[in-house]
Amino acid sequence: MENLIFSLNATVPIFLLMMLGLFFRKIGWIDEAFASKMNKFVFLVPLPALLFEDLATVDFAEVWDMKFVLFCFCATLVSIAAAAAVSFLWKDRTIQGEFIQASYRSSAALLGIAFIQNIYGNAGMAPLMIIGSVPLYNVMAVVVLSFFQPERKKLDRQVWINTLKGIVTNPIILGIIAGLLWSALRLPMPPILEKTVSNIGAVATPMGLMAMGAAFDIRKAFGKARPAIAASVMKLVGFAAVFLPLAVWLGFRREQLVAILIMLGSATTVSCYVMARNMGHEGVLTSSTVMLTTMCSAFTVTGWLYILRSLGLI
Repeated sequence: MENLIFSLNATVPIFLLMMLGLFFRKIGWIDEAFASKMNKFVFLVPLPALLFEDLATVDFAEVWDMKFVLFCFCATLVSIAAAAAVSFLWKDRTIQGEFIQASYRSSAALLGIAFIQNIYGNAGMAPLMIIGSVPLYNVMAVVVLSFFQPERKKLDRQVWINTLKGIVTNPIILGIIAGLLWSALRLPMPPILEKTVSNIGAVATPMGLMAMGAAFDIRKAFGKARPAIAASVMKLVGFAAVFLPLAVWLGFRREQLVAILIMLGSATTVSCYVMARNMGHEGVLTSSTVMLTTMCSAFTVTGWLYILRSLGLI
């Protein structure tokens, strides 16, 4: 019972904030346009500030863990390859690109930070998990959505330039790099600056989760049921079942395991839908998977945390 309460304390507050955003949308306090702007604002300002603060105020040598970063990168790469292999089982080849992206791409930044912060009081290993997985998420999303387009267009030079530019100018990546450099150079953090950055970063999690909830539309959850269910099972259960035992065997514990769990087993990120639509895909399978994984992750993530807690790993 103690382990169950621990798991519920970690997950329920996060999903309650998402439900609060959904409630505000229903009563008209938040509309679709405002939710979209909230999401963009969190991505541009508070989330990078939160990551910068957590990294800038700790010892760089103590924080950096190459083994952990490489594990996140390799687990993500293998997950993408597995999703690509499964995508060939569908008769409808036009959904392959959407299926692959929706199966592997997590809400790693926002939910990873939210869960670890909720359990341990800071972002912990989330920034290093983001370094290992998010750039690869973005690059491979462009590759699979371009290669598996319904019209099968080629990956031209402009697509690659835009992708690399997007990674280099990604505010979350910039916040992490700035924090790591600040820590490595041992620059002082004046109290005025620290308090300001802390106040900005403090709004990242609640605002981001409410914006995510406000963007939820249950009617889209059943648009393409069978491939969406398959992608959701892979996203929430399959990859975590394969890689979590391997992570434990390699010696990862506490914040590291929670970060790996969120990277592998959290809901599909909403940005998948935006990217799929912008790259010539229908988007129905993506939105269905986003909705299904968001609904079901409240139960699956709680279950994974319960198992890890019962085994004394977190």
